[in-house]
Amino acid sequence: MNDKPLPPILRHKDHAAPSVFAPDGLLREARRQKGLAQAHVPELCLLDPDGDIVRHLMTTGVAQPVTAWACYHSVMHGFELGGRRVGVVGCAVGAPYAVLVAEQMFASGCRLLLSITSSGELAPLGPRPYFILVERALRDEGTSYHYLPAEDYAPADPGLLARLGAAITDCGPVVHRGTTWTTDAPFRETVEVIERGNALGLAAIEMESAALYALAAARGLPIACLAHVTNAMATTHGDFEKGEAGGAIDALRIVESVALNLEAILSP
Repeated sequence: MNDKPLPPILRHKDHAAPSVFAPDGLLREARRQKGLAQAHVPELCLLDPDGDIVRHLMTTGVAQPVTAWACYHSVMHGFELGGRRVGVVGCAVGAPYAVLVAEQMFASGCRLLLSITSSGELAPLGPRPYFILVERALRDEGTSYHYLPAEDYAPADPGLLARLGAAITDCGPVVHRGTTWTTDAPFRETVEVIERGNALGLAAIEMESAALYALAAARGLPIACLAHVTNAMATTHGDFEKGEAGGAIDALRIVESVALNLEAILSP
């Protein structure tokens, strides 16, 4: 019999209790200190953990800082696509940072959040690079356990995923659907980890989806994650070829289709 206690991350959690430290309060103080008026960010927002989308938008001169974004920890850039204003935060890598930014996005007026993150391939679904619309993610990170009780997976909202999937079916880039593995420690992807992922039928490994889906479920927020499968974890020479402009062109084709169909995607 194993009498070893649960690790601290699983102890003394009341997932229904409200947080004392809330994003609204943080943003209020940030606006006060920065002299910013109350204003909304774009309704469609992106997390761009690799920063390729932001770099491309800045290089081409189509993105400008969103002055309404009061976050202490990041810069949001805005640009026009599909007849809408879109907000993007680059380099929000890993579950804790992604959720920290996501909470503040929704507190600032976001209505739909997409995360598009580079991912390592586990079970090949085709020639790389390609995208996976993440249906659920294995919770091998820490952030999700602060939002939901312990379970193996954090699932996406099936209705939202169905509507979003229909909107991006013919947008150009190859988009599969599947399950990913969310890790906090990318440089601990050992042989055993990869073999276990294959045994579980996981398609790719990334660093944000499980936590973002836990946030979505706990708060009733519309969040969808796309894993951009670009590499085999640098195990071969010539890995990490993402496509044109570091994969930004294909990613923006997906975002444009979402922008054009935003109201339909958000309507149950």
